[in-house]
Amino acid sequence: MPGEKRDSDPDGWARLRFAIIGPLLADPPPPGDLGARLKELAAKDWRHPVTGLPLRFGFGTLERWYYLARDAQDPVAALRRRRRRDAGQQRGLTPRLIEVVRAQYREHPGWTVQLHYDNLAALVAEDEGLGPLPSYATVRRFMKRAGLHRRRVNPRRTPGAEQAARRLEACEVRSYEAEHVLALCHLDFHHGSRAVLTRAGTWATPLLLAVIDDHSRLICHLQWYLDESAETLVHGFTQGLQKRGLPRALMTDNGAAMQAEEFTAGLHALGILHEPTLPYSPYQNAKQETFWGTLEGRLMAMLEGVEELTLERLNTITQAWVEQDYHRSVHSEIATTPLKRYLDASNVGRPCPDSATLRRAFRCRVQRRQRRSDGTLSLEGKRFEVPARFRHFETLHVAYARWDLSIVEMVDPHSGAPLCPLYPLNKAANASGERRRLAPVSAPEPIPAPGTALPPLLRKLLAEYAATGLPPAYLPKHDDPEPSA
Repeated sequence: MPGEKRDSDPDGWARLRFAIIGPLLADPPPPGDLGARLKELAAKDWRHPVTGLPLRFGFGTLERWYYLARDAQDPVAALRRRRRRDAGQQRGLTPRLIEVVRAQYREHPGWTVQLHYDNLAALVAEDEGLGPLPSYATVRRFMKRAGLHRRRVNPRRTPGAEQAARRLEACEVRSYEAEHVLALCHLDFHHGSRAVLTRAGTWATPLLLAVIDDHSRLICHLQWYLDESAETLVHGFTQGLQKRGLPRALMTDNGAAMQAEEFTAGLHALGILHEPTLPYSPYQNAKQETFWGTLEGRLMAMLEGVEELTLERLNTITQAWVEQDYHRSVHSEIATTPLKRYLDASNVGRPCPDSATLRRAFRCRVQRRQRRSDGTLSLEGKRFEVPARFRHFETLHVAYARWDLSIVEMVDPHSGAPLCPLYPLNKAANASGERRRLAPVSAPEPIPAPGTALPPLLRKLLAEYAATGLPPAYLPKHDDPEPSA
């Protein structure tokens, strides 16, 4: 409909559904309590992913979503809107009408879509065998998808011319704990208290990335870095996933790395609910803060006399301390060791996918317009070549990580499945390479001469004008020759 806001995010509904059902997956209700939890969710207002208007969902709908996500390896994919079986097909255009539109375009590639449609309407009125006239929007969508774009026609027809959220201050603070292992994990960076000697011969203060399981306090991964970037975050977090599995939810602060598009997209792709803390609310991540105190009071205190501490040595020492001391020491809050509680408690985590899948998950997805002049697109200030078989695509969906342009892929806009890799433009290779002859996408390369017969719309207009019986609305010049009898 005109003026209707279009949904540019194909996973908007899946993300909303997962945000509603995700807490039930992280904290499965006891037998008999599911109905009450679903009634509570059904009574809440949610924001429409396109319009932003409030909306509610029925009990039966929420129940169906819950069982779909609970039993699926990929809960987000299970909650994604299913495409129609006839998606991509032109339901309003019969095969004969499609043939007519293509033939009309071959004869008149310089016409606008509106002019094509008006002449199609005249043809349908002349020939009832063509079927009902589709809407203008249907014809326009078909021509766009088929690559039937308007082509500029040089009147001189030279050979050269023919080839070219508000913060909740009133809420009380309470301690909390997830009932299951990997129901919730915490992730944060900590600025260390000791400087390390870098390979460049300078001193730098490293940052420690930690991923902690909420229920057991077990450290899923711990590693020192020299920066707090999205690349560093993904590097450390994915190691934790490979060692311990996929958690149901992840709590972080609102740092730039945690809000990076690659990181949030990866969490969504892996079905991990992202729960950022409120601004200036470190108490929400208190378990992380408690661990920093333990680390500084034990590990860093033992390193006071160590000279020429390097990043590699610090990481080795830290891994030994966390595995042999922290995991095997009784935690005062849980009255047991983190390792024992991790092994004894029920685990709601999921198996981690392979490395290639993880790498593909943590990428941002953007839309780029293809340059028709040379079949390239721009990405991070660089140009990438689009394969010739996709040259008729106007808008391309591209997935990549900003810190790694060696893997750039064109993906399907609906499923996100990779279609083909994209490589940087190589002008030197193109200068010496032999050009391949391209098969036509929709129309032959040479632009045919315009037909001598009157178009159907003009024939219709002349017939209607003759039926009025009115005399000509103009006066001929006296020197015009008389019409022959």
